[in-house]
Amino acid sequence: MKKVLILFAFALGSFQWASAQSAQSVYFELLGPGLASFNYDTRFTGREDGIGGRIGIGGFSVDGSGVIFLPVGVNYLLGKDSRHYFEIGAGATPVFANDDTDGNFSDTFGHLLFGYRLQPLNGGFTFRAFINPIFGNGYFIPYYVGLSFGYKF
Repeated sequence: MKKVLILFAFALGSFQWASAQSAQSVYFELLGPGLASFNYDTRFTGREDGIGGRIGIGGFSVDGSGVIFLPVGVNYLLGKDSRHYFEIGAGATPVFANDDTDGNFSDTFGHLLFGYRLQPLNGGFTFRAFINPIFGNGYFIPYYVGLSFGYKF
């Protein structure tokens, strides 16, 4: 668990350094690559659209067993009105789990993202709805989806 938190803090610091003068947002995501996660998103340029990245942390715990998801990815926003965007992206999600009876395990799966993003020009409420195919060692789920709600500042 300590390694997970150190990895998350390092990645978040790297994103913050890369996004000194760009749009940033935080959001809660249901489903998607983090299952139920809190995320930070930034643009890598000073523009509202274009290339950016996201990092999040999510998971759950039931009866002493827990799973942590750390979705990390890059995305690209396409739009002309500085409010409505088509979002495409890709990334990876490391998964760390512990079980009182079976011990610990970790795995990583890849994900793609195709969706809609509402992101106001001067900050405020954000919304995302997307199709999020996931894939890993021997599996591919093409119609996985997600929703997120947050705030851009």
